[in-house]
Amino acid sequence: MDVLIVGAGAMGRWFGRTVDADLAFADADPESAVAAADALGGRAVPLEGDERFDVVCLAVPMRLAADAVADNAHRADAAMCDVTGAMRPPVAAMRDHLPDRERLSLHPLFAPHNAPGNVAAVADEPGAYTDALLADLDAAGNRVFETTPEEHDAAMETVQAAAHAAVLSFGLAADDVREEFATPISAALDELVASVAGGTPRVYADIQSSFGEGTDRVADAARALAAADDEAFADLYGRVSRGDDAPIESTPASADDRDQTDKHDPVE
Repeated sequence: MDVLIVGAGAMGRWFGRTVDADLAFADADPESAVAAADALGGRAVPLEGDERFDVVCLAVPMRLAADAVADNAHRADAAMCDVTGAMRPPVAAMRDHLPDRERLSLHPLFAPHNAPGNVAAVADEPGAYTDALLADLDAAGNRVFETTPEEHDAAMETVQAAAHAAVLSFGLAADDVREEFATPISAALDELVASVAGGTPRVYADIQSSFGEGTDRVADAARALAAADDEAFADLYGRVSRGDDAPIESTPASADDRDQTDKHDPVE
């Protein structure tokens, strides 16, 4: 099986290390493609080319996924897959551009350096090649589980967009205090802030733009907590304790809230 990986970054390299295939890499930065090919025993090919492969894997930013499907569909003889992180846009694009070929969308739910781990999978049109890819993921110690594009992207609003927004919000709001004042909860949050802030801003920005409704819910919850009297706070606290996930009604910031916000220096 020969595989073209479009995108020679960390996730593209992870996919190349994980599958048993003859590899080729293409990237907007040709030097990155050469470096990935040299590291994994493959070869570099032009990003815009007509050479065909059994499988084309897209490892590009989420915002580029649908366009990348269209740009590379002609290069996939048998199958296309993606590891972009969103599922509805690439799956829809693959259905449009590769209706008669195997289609697979994958989302490794970990940073490549933390592999192996859970991998969400949509085998939209399974076959021998996608089965082989899934078997390689399993053999590498990953836990592959089936989902749908709709279920996956809705889940990402919580486990990625909302989670990252909550952690980054704490990082932005927290003052620098002596270590002796730390509580178990604040210390755990500090560790999460360090983990998220140690990543790549563009990746987190892509997540927010793709799954931003989760971030909006975090903002709604923060406003509700900030405005709550004792009774309302107890009600909100109880909802969390009970696992009640009913959405909190969005309320615009008051004039007083905006006045207070304006007194803080902007964060760049």
